[in-house]
Amino acid sequence: MERKVVLGVTGGIAAYKAVEICRRLVDAGVHVVPVLTEDATRFVGEVTFSALASEPVQRSLWGGDDPIPHTRLGQGADLVVVAPATARFIGTYAAGISDGLLTATVLATRAPVVVCPAMHTEMWEHPAVQENLATLRRRGVRVVEPAAGRLAGGDVGAGRLAEPAEIVATVLRLLGPGDLAGRRVVVSAGGTREPIDPVRVITNRSSGKQGHALAEAAAARQAEVVLVTTTDRPVPPGIRVVRVDTAAEMETAMTAEAARADVVVMAAAVADFRPKAAARSKLAKADGVPEIVLEPTPDILSGLGRTRRPGQVLVGFAAETDEVLDRAAAKLARKGVDLMVANDVSAAGVGFDHDTNAVTILGADGSRLEVPLTSKAAVADAVFDTVIARLPPHPVDDDKPRSNS
Repeated sequence: MERKVVLGVTGGIAAYKAVEICRRLVDAGVHVVPVLTEDATRFVGEVTFSALASEPVQRSLWGGDDPIPHTRLGQGADLVVVAPATARFIGTYAAGISDGLLTATVLATRAPVVVCPAMHTEMWEHPAVQENLATLRRRGVRVVEPAAGRLAGGDVGAGRLAEPAEIVATVLRLLGPGDLAGRRVVVSAGGTREPIDPVRVITNRSSGKQGHALAEAAAARQAEVVLVTTTDRPVPPGIRVVRVDTAAEMETAMTAEAARADVVVMAAAVADFRPKAAARSKLAKADGVPEIVLEPTPDILSGLGRTRRPGQVLVGFAAETDEVLDRAAAKLARKGVDLMVANDVSAAGVGFDHDTNAVTILGADGSRLEVPLTSKAAVADAVFDTVIARLPPHPVDDDKPRSNS
């Protein structure tokens, strides 16, 4: 059955890349209906899209043979993708305002919607734009993060439209059936917090962005996803969330959820040490410097490696600052995992609290995949591409954990 995609194009300089997106989708056997805003035609021509797409360009709510074109487009689409999506479109969509055919279509559809932002860095980083995107994500809209690179006017920074190949790959995965359909995936995210007293904690700089990106990527591939997280970041519908705080709570949750999982991704940054005994009341400066006795937290990943079920793929993360690959390789061997994702969190734009990451995925079979600096969503997809190659042909049916001892 032919799949139908509405390709929305808004008025930004990156509109020329939508031509390549259109061509690639048609080449993949997708029926593409281009919808251009008035401002989009300032950058690209209707004739180009009409020649490449499956139907002529549509631009207006008025003047055509169909009295309600947005309803027909929205109901008939298997997916709507907007590339590029300007700050204006994102704000209008988030506010639920219909000011033209494209915004009316995304509001009228129940199909998945993919938004691909592109704008100058200052606009991309503006709190209003980020809040509007957070609103869309909460409603289940898939956001393909922009990359960093050369922008209009010779500037360099974040906000460059993701590459057409990445956008098309996302669209094709969402059209399904997804390559993780029928699989159960458990992902951990965020940094644990170990109490010193009722006010203070031992923690780390992890934002949980990479773990949440992994959960979203698995859901986009139609997996049944459980996210065990210490953060309050928004999560798209369809992902079951387990909120935890300490390493002990994360160990309990991950052990329980992993027992029935086909894939377990331990992306959380778990504190290595915790106070042996937390003070029952707030420590006062006037009482002098307290003596805090530390003890190791549980090694959650090693425990998951010892008890994982047959056929399960186990992925760990190694955030390092020195001898990154050597230390990650040692962890790979020691903890009994299939894949170890190593990143140098001291490098610019990598790791904690960034929207970008650069990793090396090491396999227990000796494989090695370099993923250069890119969005955390793209890193998540690279991880699952590697995971899928290691999954057995069918989901595991045996619900009993096994011991490797």
